[in-house]
Amino acid sequence: MNIFLHEIRSYRKSVIIWSLAMTALAVMYIFIFKALGSDIEQFKVFMQNMPDVVKKAFNVYIESISTLEGFYSFVFSFVVLCGAIQAMNLGTAIVSKEIRDKTADFLMTKPVSRMRIMTSKLMASLLSLIATNIIYLGLTVLSAIVVLGDFNMKLFIMISLTLFFVQLVFMAMGIIISVAVGKIKSVISISLSTVFGFYIIGTLGSIIGDDKVRFISPFRFFDTAYIIKNAAYEVPYVTVAIIFIIAAIAGSYLVYIKKDIHAV
Repeated sequence: MNIFLHEIRSYRKSVIIWSLAMTALAVMYIFIFKALGSDIEQFKVFMQNMPDVVKKAFNVYIESISTLEGFYSFVFSFVVLCGAIQAMNLGTAIVSKEIRDKTADFLMTKPVSRMRIMTSKLMASLLSLIATNIIYLGLTVLSAIVVLGDFNMKLFIMISLTLFFVQLVFMAMGIIISVAVGKIKSVISISLSTVFGFYIIGTLGSIIGDDKVRFISPFRFFDTAYIIKNAAYEVPYVTVAIIFIIAAIAGSYLVYIKKDIHAV
């Protein structure tokens, strides 16, 4: 029994749905940006007149809103929100679905180590996220080229790649929750509550202007305004993300290898 291929097949439909849904959202805003045309400066004035609370909540960088990357960053926060839910679902289901569907006993009787089981499931989830981002980035960039032609490709891609980085954080978070809790009746309820919880924390942190909160919410690890101004990522937050991912996955292996797992 090839666990990796089995997991990939089970995620195939989900990958297509999530990637196309996120792509549709981004492409819609690319067309809106194109439709604004010469009116984009009026839109910029409109955004400048919005309350500071709203601008901080959505992390709007007014100075670049008249460019594609600036306008794109406005909707990108919602794309990342969708991607985080997908990644959290994948991570949370890694172990819990075997217990929920009562297939854990069957899996454990096979001549394969727990280390290999976890690795196969982890690699399948990781490949699913990679496929999602390839589809999303490829179709979104292609749409921007066809619709607009001229735009800052480097900044556009740098902003888009943060989707994958945030997804890795939430996938790792989902894995450690799945291993620690074990039987989870509803993966989607755990995923939604966790993702929206961190999204709200990040939003409140931006509103009150507390940079320390950024270290708590993965949604604030990558500031699109900073990326646009500096064409770079902020090292401290990238470091925190890497440390968390490694620690969560390593901890998941340690717990899973030693934990008693029951089908019922």
